[in-house]
Order: sequence, then C-alpha cells, then structure tokens
Amino acid sequence: MAASSDEVQRRCNAAIEAIRRVHGTAADEEGVTLFVSHHLDELGEEFWLKHCGVPRPEPAQVLEILVLQSHWSEEDDDGIDTFDFTLPDDVTNYVISVEFDDSGNVCGVSMES
Repeated sequence: MAASSDEVQRRCNAAIEAIRRVHGTAADEEGVTLFVSHHLDELGEEFWLKHCGVPRPEPAQVLEILVLQSHWSEEDDDGIDTFDFTLPDDVTNYVISVEFDDSGNVCGVSMES
C-alpha cells in the first residue's frame, strides 16, 4: 500500500496509543511491559537523566521517549503494515512492533529483537 504522509502519521499516533493502552496489562507481560522493565533495569542513570530528566523514570515516561525506528510491510520496505519503535541513541536492539490489519486498525503489539 502506498503510504501518504497523513496515513503514516495517523498510524504512528494509533501505534503509540496502542502501546500505552497495553502496557501493564496481564495480556502484555511479554511485550511492552517487559520492554519497559528490562530497559529500566539495564540502562544507567545517565541515559535516563538525558532523556527523561530523572535517574529512574516511571514507566509512562519511558513510553514518552519512544522513537519510530521504521515502518514496513512484507511486500515493501516503505510499507505501513508494521511500525517499530525503540529508545533513542541506539541503546538497544529491541523494538516494540505494532501491526496493522488491511483496514488500518491495530491488530497486534509485541516486543521483537
């Protein structure tokens, strides 16, 4: 699917909202929730101070600094079926991956490496 900049932005916003919505839920223990807890434990105070202004942020603050790494689809590297988010400064190989169905609705959120 050819992606207009408006559709890319709409899906990016929908993806961030889906990430926030699933964080901390029982169904998400191995996804966003694990991504946040893992990085809170693994990254040092210097990183958190730089990006969040505190030595150990709240999970919601971690979600606030996510950056879009890429969007793609099986057929096209510039596609918009999957959006991958990560932390700034290339500090991790993990991403939070948000998948969209053919209608443009979020259909999955997971952590990938």
